[in-house]
Amino acid sequence: MAQQPTPAPTPKKPKPTPGEFIRQVRTEAGKVVWPTREETVRTAIFVFIMMLILSLFFLGVDSAFGAIVRWLLTLA
Repeated sequence: MAQQPTPAPTPKKPKPTPGEFIRQVRTEAGKVVWPTREETVRTAIFVFIMMLILSLFFLGVDSAFGAIVRWLLTLA
């Protein structure tokens, strides 16, 4: 059997110096797009409304299951 040729090792990238790393971080941080105050308020209101809707839904489901379990226990 013939031996398979081993692939040539890929050269490792040198680690950036601390100064270069900080420059790269500042460059990437400059690309961040922060939401406006209006977007933040709108999103917070949406989350609050969804929280209310879901909490009422789960209250109803929990109450229904509790009533079913109480009814089943009265049969036992």
